[in-house]
Amino acid sequence: MASQGLAYDGCNFFRQRLVLSTLSGKRVKIKNIRSKDDNPGVRDFEASFIRLLDKVTNGSRIEINQTGTVLFYQPGLLNGGSVEHDCNTQRSVGYYLEALLMLAPFMKIPLKATLRGVTNDPIDPTVDMLKSTALPVMKKFGIDGEGFDLKVVKRGMAPGGGGEVFFSCPVRRTIRPVQLTDPGKIKRIRGVAYSVRVSPQMANRLVESARGVLNQFIPDIYIYTDHMKGAHSGKSPGFGLTLVAETLNGSFLGAEMSSTPQGQGAPPLPEDLGRNCAMLLLEEVYRGGCVDSSNQSLALLLMTLGQQDVSKVLLGPLSPYTIEFLRHIRDFFQIMFKIDVQKPSEDERKGGEKVLMTCVGVGYSNINKTLK
Repeated sequence: MASQGLAYDGCNFFRQRLVLSTLSGKRVKIKNIRSKDDNPGVRDFEASFIRLLDKVTNGSRIEINQTGTVLFYQPGLLNGGSVEHDCNTQRSVGYYLEALLMLAPFMKIPLKATLRGVTNDPIDPTVDMLKSTALPVMKKFGIDGEGFDLKVVKRGMAPGGGGEVFFSCPVRRTIRPVQLTDPGKIKRIRGVAYSVRVSPQMANRLVESARGVLNQFIPDIYIYTDHMKGAHSGKSPGFGLTLVAETLNGSFLGAEMSSTPQGQGAPPLPEDLGRNCAMLLLEEVYRGGCVDSSNQSLALLLMTLGQQDVSKVLLGPLSPYTIEFLRHIRDFFQIMFKIDVQKPSEDERKGGEKVLMTCVGVGYSNINKTLK
């Protein structure tokens, strides 16, 4: 494992680097973390993320200099098991979960994680979104079974938090290659409108306005309302909407919006939020592909780690985050993707241009999982 480490500059793509470092076993040094800032160094939410990594691995070595502007990380073995973590409320639980989804299948013991903090905020993917779009992506790669679950025990809106989420995932020795080249047409739309510490009527107004937009396109729409009360409603008021369009071939495209956190400007009208969220979903459908834009990097990672066989996935336009992720995959795993841009023909209503991503997996085998 004594491979030379990789060095990076700056605080961007912090999670990508640490996650890929953990999976590849290559150590990483990140310097100049906000070194020109008035408040230099690693932020509290990043420190919290490092602590979470430390909890799920065994023998990781983490060194941070006095000012917090240089971080050295030597990954240990992914251990898993039961983990509890209080996420920093500057970012939502989704920020931490996205990384856990990438690491969970490769643990030694199946992961059972309880995360506390903000479950829904306007910045990060909410837990509802990850449940309805990221888990189906993982199932396509053969990560499935009874122990595969993600549930919101308590909701917590920003800034106060107070939410709780439970995530469990079985371990896999290998990841199966996939061929996801045809998303198929949209067959139904599902969603959740949630409200905490505001009138339950808010959720109904969200549903009403979102349906006003989506009913023009498709009849099969069902949006649940989820109003958590009392101890389950966290510390701050708020509401929001998560919409997911499901295609005939079992692809899930999602969009979501949350109300502005308390104390950060005027809250939006539920009617506007519902309508905007529906528009966002239509935008996501237009971009299309077999995986929506928020889960592109998850799919690409699982393709990279697949058995030594060809994987193909059709994606919509790549997000800037995904493009950087591809660069990091090249650094850590020496894997390059073949990228074919497919332009839709004039008469077809296929939305925007798509990208067909092809790669041969590295044949990653979970060394942490012992053979029974």
